[in-house]
Amino acid sequence: MHKKMAHQDDLTDLRASLLRSVATLCFAAATTTLATIVLAPAAFAIEEIPLVPPVTKSPEAGTPADFDAARVTYDPRSDVATAEGNVRIVYGPYVLNASRVKYNQKTGVFEANGSVELREPNGNLMESATLELRNKFKEVFAKHVKALLTNRVTITAHYMHRQENGISIFENTSYTACYDCQTKSGHPLWELTSEQTVHDANEKMLYHTNPRLKIAGHTVMGLPYWEQPDPSVKRKSGFLAPSFVRGNAYGYGVDVPYFIVTAPNSDLTITPRVTTKQGLAGQVEWRHRLGAGQYNVKAYGAHQLNPEKTDEDSKTRGAVRTAGEFEINRDWTWGWDGTATSDRTFLDEYDYDGREIAKNNVHAVGLWDRTYINAQALNFRSLSGGIDQDYLPSLPYVTGETYLNQEVLGGELSFKWSSYALWREDPDNRFAYLNHGTQQTRAVGEANWKSQIISDIGLVMTPFARVRSDITVTENLPGSSDNDETITRMMPSAGFDMRYPMMANYSFGQSIITPVFQIISATDEKKADSIGNEDAITLNFNTSSLFLEDRFTGMDRYEGGTRTNIGMTYTFLGANGGFARASMGESFHLAGKNSFASGSGLEGSQSDLVAALMVQPWSLLNLSYEIRAEEDLSKINRQQANLGLTFDRFAGNLGYAFINKEPVYGRLKDEQWVQADGRVSLNDGWSLFGGLRYDLETMNVDWRTIGVEFDCQCMNFKLAYTGADDDTTHETDHRVMMSIDFATLGGTGFTSSF
Repeated sequence: MHKKMAHQDDLTDLRASLLRSVATLCFAAATTTLATIVLAPAAFAIEEIPLVPPVTKSPEAGTPADFDAARVTYDPRSDVATAEGNVRIVYGPYVLNASRVKYNQKTGVFEANGSVELREPNGNLMESATLELRNKFKEVFAKHVKALLTNRVTITAHYMHRQENGISIFENTSYTACYDCQTKSGHPLWELTSEQTVHDANEKMLYHTNPRLKIAGHTVMGLPYWEQPDPSVKRKSGFLAPSFVRGNAYGYGVDVPYFIVTAPNSDLTITPRVTTKQGLAGQVEWRHRLGAGQYNVKAYGAHQLNPEKTDEDSKTRGAVRTAGEFEINRDWTWGWDGTATSDRTFLDEYDYDGREIAKNNVHAVGLWDRTYINAQALNFRSLSGGIDQDYLPSLPYVTGETYLNQEVLGGELSFKWSSYALWREDPDNRFAYLNHGTQQTRAVGEANWKSQIISDIGLVMTPFARVRSDITVTENLPGSSDNDETITRMMPSAGFDMRYPMMANYSFGQSIITPVFQIISATDEKKADSIGNEDAITLNFNTSSLFLEDRFTGMDRYEGGTRTNIGMTYTFLGANGGFARASMGESFHLAGKNSFASGSGLEGSQSDLVAALMVQPWSLLNLSYEIRAEEDLSKINRQQANLGLTFDRFAGNLGYAFINKEPVYGRLKDEQWVQADGRVSLNDGWSLFGGLRYDLETMNVDWRTIGVEFDCQCMNFKLAYTGADDDTTHETDHRVMMSIDFATLGGTGFTSSF
């Protein structure tokens, strides 16, 4: 529950929070075999429609009451006028419809009966058997009332009295958002009933006597008394719904948040946690919105009674996280996100934060005209016992790009720059061929030019050129002859891209075939062994990177030599909305030094053959396939396939992947698996879903899930089991999760790991 409030702009009102606690207690009692209960956002299938606050202000003085009826009679002795037959009275923004209406001119009272409907200015519709309006519509008396609100909520009551002082009293009340969803017995799927509900429009509060939460006509929870803000209130001080947690380090625990509205633009949430093993823990969150942005601060702490049962011997442990984002002016923004902890495992052990690494940063971003600048100060902090803090780096990092408005030599000229200064305590080179030193400073500048020429026959020709210069200073780089070394490089390149799209139209669709030829020449990449590879570790050669000028993912590496890239793309657009897209190609290294290592698919004079296919003949079926193989197809180095099917009651996906090991680029072993998932819709909103992944290398199912879901216009319920294997510990994390969400009331859920 608290996590949901921390990520939403508007806090969930106390009304929804109290109902969450009611539902939580109900489901906790019904599921005592589950070890952990956690309040969390339940489902996102329900559309929350905002409520328009009720309008009770009467029309201005002198406003006439216009009416229309089949016949009207008047008794001069009693001053009573009676309208009968499809009576319609319009009084300012109010509209009253009834079969029969009496109006007493002496008292100013309207009495309506027979299919009575009163439409209020905000759009709410009130239906009743009888209705009495007094004091120029300020007071309302009604029997057997049914109110249809603008957010699809229905309120029924045996009797309703709206007083002039803003107090409304409802007797024998039912509240539900199940506009369409009903059980076979005619009950709404869920409803909240009470003997009496008093609404104070001035205080914006609702007071319930003996409220009961019913699901499918059955009472699942009741309270003797309950008060709450009305639906128009978004923020109010008070206790929020408690949540129940369990962890190996602290045992069982309960969080009891208390929310404090300190100002219209700020609030404070204090959440103490009482645990069975470690005593008292908790968190405090401060949120503040200013004119130029907003920020928040979260503080966590624990005073451990039994520190020997945790990863840290200290009795006192804690952490702080803060984040903010602000506008400087129309072109610049700045912000931060930082986490500091007493030790690496506190946040994870107490289930406050599941991240393995905290990416701390202070950043400024500028964007104007044709210029972009991003400046960051980065620090990576370990939040896991399995990650050595000394290996994680800290660095300032600046990158930017600008495009000139004017053409240069008939083309577009742009400049790109990048710089960082990185340091770490221990290089700890755990991956083969990845040289990481204790310090490295790098600055890169690029000038890029390109132009596009389209001939009369449709040939698209794009010449391009680049000049790149960099300087790198390294310290303690493994394999380097010097502890401190400065490397400078100048690397120009130029190329030419030519494409010839050929289009054909048919009665059943349109096809486009485009042969592509590209040649690029650059100086050899020099002194690569003397520069640590920090930002270009990963590499994925496929059809999407085939025609890139530089196929490295970062700027620590540079693709040199002369190469030509040849390929073809094909697109078919069907008249029925279906389509097919295919592409394939290959790269040939013609001269100079090849920058790529074995396993990349680009290391030889002829690259691997890459191809991709996506077919969707109609909306019920889609197929995709991607492959990287030796040129003679003697060996497949990478392939992925996915088949998706959608029918009336079934939807599913079947996928397969094989990815060869590339130690040079951080992948130490082959990966090969098959994965399937599906969903079957049953009757009355119920559905079954499940999935699994089978690792073909270890011959083991390493992920599986199965569950059941009920989804309706006013309610979503989900119960699921998930099991996932941990590659590090080789243990399986089993989890049972349940969530329930009521439209306009909110939801709750819990999860249990074992």
